[in-house]
Amino acid sequence: MKNQLIIEVFKENECIDKFEGISQKNNKPFCMLSQIGYAHVGGKFPKEFKIRLQEGQPAYVAGKYVLSVNSLVVGMRGDLEIGREMILLPYDE
Repeated sequence: MKNQLIIEVFKENECIDKFEGISQKNNKPFCMLSQIGYAHVGGKFPKEFKIRLQEGQPAYVAGKYVLSVNSLVVGMRGDLEIGREMILLPYDE
């Protein structure tokens, strides 16, 4: 068995959620795109979370994925973090 973080997208979550508004800081419009995914992090049930999408990026289709190392960045304080662009690769069972 591989020791990988498995991300799963279900058929009912193949849609893109769009959140739009006006920034209170600079009064400029913004748009955030996401879809629901489930992370298998141990335990009986996977954890629901938002997969951030870029403008023009299609939604991930139902299936299992792994997180690409290209999704990781070193933050301002030197911590390893998931960057703004989450890249998922098909899971090869």
